[in-house]
Amino acid sequence: MLLSTILQYGDDPIRNADAVIEWEKAGLDVVWVPEAYSFDAVTLMGYLAAKTERVQIASGILPIYTRTPTLLAMTAAGLDALSGGRAILGLGASGPQVIEGFHGVPYDKPIGRTREIIEICRKVWRRERVEHEGIYRIPLPPDQGTGLGKPLKLINHPRRADIPIWVASLGDKNVEMTAELANGWLPHTLVPEKIQAVFGDVLARGLAKRAPELGPLQITGGGILATEEEMLEPARKAARAMFALYIGGMGARGRNFYNTIFARQGYADEAELVQDLYLDGKKEEAAAALPAEFIDQATLIGPEGHVKERIAALQEAGVTHLHVTPVSADPVRLMGRVKEWIS
Repeated sequence: MLLSTILQYGDDPIRNADAVIEWEKAGLDVVWVPEAYSFDAVTLMGYLAAKTERVQIASGILPIYTRTPTLLAMTAAGLDALSGGRAILGLGASGPQVIEGFHGVPYDKPIGRTREIIEICRKVWRRERVEHEGIYRIPLPPDQGTGLGKPLKLINHPRRADIPIWVASLGDKNVEMTAELANGWLPHTLVPEKIQAVFGDVLARGLAKRAPELGPLQITGGGILATEEEMLEPARKAARAMFALYIGGMGARGRNFYNTIFARQGYADEAELVQDLYLDGKKEEAAAALPAEFIDQATLIGPEGHVKERIAALQEAGVTHLHVTPVSADPVRLMGRVKEWIS
């Protein structure tokens, strides 16, 4: 297993970069840089390319609606060149609250758009002249523009024509598409004992259509990490607040994928209760309503023996990248300890 982490929304980017430098020394393999509606991810990714030597630098995620497909490809190729071949292009649809509410762009056809973006990016990296007919029309036809557009290819020679593409997906059709086309899958939360029950069929359908040259599907899994006795309760509190936000508040009633997945893991009543409480403004009550069993299974919080058991369960379930958010008086030391366990 490789060791990965995601930077926190809203934190000072210089402080984030300094942390990554130290985590790299402790054995961190991949850092995911989020965006949402904070500072853009790409600026920090370029800065990290200059400040680090080994860690892979991944967008976690770039929303598919905020850039053209060719710009996504250009950005990944540029970062790959600057970092010496350490770029990962993480893509996702985000949600209508961000895409329509912050960017003012219609949230439509997320699966079709992602599929076409993957195809276009790989075409750009192969330095083919980009021609595409679908949701995206490249070049733009005369009836939609000036008629002066012509197929172009990337001027630069990319360091790699196969920059890894990871997709953040939760819905069945999106997960199936991810298993078919992407190098890696970014699920939000994985309970290893329930991966097969919740995602097994859709993953199998996607993998059955997967091109052999893509290799095995890479998968992240893990969660908030704490092993020190004095940190266990603060870590559980942080986990509850985070899960309550996503399960309760990330989307509207009837359109919240996080809530749907939580319900499918055996917590249908709790999913409804958490959402009702959260949307009524009772955020602490929503967090408290999450079952202790779920917090235990969906995180890496507990004595070292317990955490090692959870890591083994994730590996057995097919997770290739242990994804951790350390809660510790010495997070660098804790990162190093975990790296030793999985090496």
